[in-house]
Amino acid sequence: MKLLKFLFLFITIQISAQQGGMWIPSLLEGMNENEMTALGSKLTAKDIYDVNNSSLKDAIGHFNGGCTSEVISPKGLLLTNHHCGFSQIQSHSSLENDYLKDGFWAMNMEDELPNNGLFVEFIVSIHDVTQEVLAVVNDDLTEKEKQSVIDKNSNGIMKNWSREAWQDVKVKSFFNGNQYFLFVTERYEDIRLVGAPPSSIGKFGSDTDNWVFPRHTGDFSLFRIYADANNRPAKYSKDNKPYTPKHYLPVSLDGVEEGDFTMVFGFPGRTNEYLPAVAIEHITKEFNPTNIAIREAALKVIDAKMKTDDTVRIKYASKQARIANAWKKWIGENLGIDKSNAVEKRREFEATFTKALKEKGLDNAYGNILPEFDKLYKDFADINIKRRNFIEVFLVTNELMNMTFRAYQMAQTVKNNPEAFESAKADLESTLKGIHKNYDVEVDKGVFEAVMPFYNKNVDSSIYNTTAFTNLDSALKLLEGDANQVLANLENDPAYAYAKPMIDEFYTTINAEFQEKNEPITALQTQYMTALMKALPEERYFPDANSTLRVTYGQVRGYSPKDAVYYNPVSYLDGVVEKYVPGDYEFDVPQKLLDLHKSKDYGDYADKNGKVPVCFLGTNHTTGGNSGSPAIDAHGNLIGLNFDRVWEGTMSDMNYDPEICRNIMVDARYILFIIDKYAGAKHLIDEMTLVHPKR
Repeated sequence: MKLLKFLFLFITIQISAQQGGMWIPSLLEGMNENEMTALGSKLTAKDIYDVNNSSLKDAIGHFNGGCTSEVISPKGLLLTNHHCGFSQIQSHSSLENDYLKDGFWAMNMEDELPNNGLFVEFIVSIHDVTQEVLAVVNDDLTEKEKQSVIDKNSNGIMKNWSREAWQDVKVKSFFNGNQYFLFVTERYEDIRLVGAPPSSIGKFGSDTDNWVFPRHTGDFSLFRIYADANNRPAKYSKDNKPYTPKHYLPVSLDGVEEGDFTMVFGFPGRTNEYLPAVAIEHITKEFNPTNIAIREAALKVIDAKMKTDDTVRIKYASKQARIANAWKKWIGENLGIDKSNAVEKRREFEATFTKALKEKGLDNAYGNILPEFDKLYKDFADINIKRRNFIEVFLVTNELMNMTFRAYQMAQTVKNNPEAFESAKADLESTLKGIHKNYDVEVDKGVFEAVMPFYNKNVDSSIYNTTAFTNLDSALKLLEGDANQVLANLENDPAYAYAKPMIDEFYTTINAEFQEKNEPITALQTQYMTALMKALPEERYFPDANSTLRVTYGQVRGYSPKDAVYYNPVSYLDGVVEKYVPGDYEFDVPQKLLDLHKSKDYGDYADKNGKVPVCFLGTNHTTGGNSGSPAIDAHGNLIGLNFDRVWEGTMSDMNYDPEICRNIMVDARYILFIIDKYAGAKHLIDEMTLVHPKR
């Protein structure tokens, strides 16, 4: 295949010390190792990733497939964000035991709470399988034929890969299908809740402070991994023992200063750093605004009810956070793209690329790429927006429409394969039970009336009075009887009848058209990546995030978001008290924390000026999925916990700019301070290894 000889160019490119990039930990020797050293690191590549010896990667776990976590004690104590463990904290909460409001601390292992379905996955080893995956793939094949061959090759590699019985393997694509790696993994499924601060600490600032600095949020929670008698993965059992890790992170008490080296090690979700200018413009000018409007309308309803009803607050806490997070992120992304003039700069880069194609005699092969992108995105824009608007209304914001959508999927499964009826019905029953566990009809009806006009002008809220789906018992009765009876029950339900034509249209027209028009864009993006490496080999290239283990490194730095404004890189407990608003759902502060601040009872966790640090900024290139990632110092110690980015810097998913892109981390000393002085859980501190690397 023509692409093969260019696959490894990014490894050999030599550059001076820069910041930005999400690097594969097994490929750090050389360029990346030198770059980290130039930024102040004392770590070697093998300190970070080593198959034959314990290394930092052995302490980093993929938390439930969406966040990152790290082991911080020899007894499997696990640290992640409060917002990553939020649904587990919520699931254990009630009006009688409101762990969201009051926090939770297990004072011994017997009190630690199991969590059904929660898992943590570790990477055992990483292997380049590009040649095997792309064997017999050539440019004469159609895109569907290429993908079919790639899938077949990948499945064969995974099936035949040697590993232990308790291990798994997965093959992932890099550089838009130009490179492939296989990951050997171990998944632990007995994960128990150990500790979480109240939301007034773990979610302090809530929506107002989300994605901005200065932050004063103690966004952390503690879990513990349990394993069987052989220290191997096992389902929950009271006989399981605390997991003994291959490596755990010592915790530094020395804190950070501006210019200190920082490394964030985790599982970033998705970035698109090599999009053409026309794509960035479409996303920020057309795609994001419509989805922002839908979520804003939903949040207005949910927020109002949560403020006045504690039952609703508990039920909708996780949903509200999930909806609000992307809503505000998209707003900041648009601001950052505009502030950094990213579209114009990308066009300037494309002019350089076009010139390089001509100079290298590559114009005939690749000169059509950018004009073709313009044409394809012009045709793609409307259907991309329409499809996402459907997802926002039917799957993200409104739960009645979500239930009808899931019921429709079950019905289609049964019509196509009657033998699958029982399993499909069981899946739908489980989905309905999960939704109704935290469901309020009046809130959902208000959301329906607010968001449906963005998708369909026919807003019939009377269906809430007649549908069976708004009550769990009556919803489950719809599923009684044989397949024909259940399908008839669904067809006769008013909400299902209302939603079905829209869902039909989604599958038969909208999604089909989206796939048809997105396929050539995806193929062209792969070709563009190849062309970039050929035309501009001296440029730096790193693979986009794809939920695989990555290293990103930088330094502690403040930043200037606007003229005459500069944010220092560290915030303090003093700022928590300054923001304090008694009784406010975002800025209330527990009395005990106020008392500790007043008495300055800070223990060993204050800095040299006698202040307790709360959060700090770094230039690390992070995204969703990096939540809960450890911030690691030059010696391999934990100094903080990644949880956010500055608002303008959320554009780093498409355009990392070291001038304004900053990640936000909870200072490890604030975490220790809350555990010890606030919660009185000194036994957890005693489990850890506390160090003073700067001394």
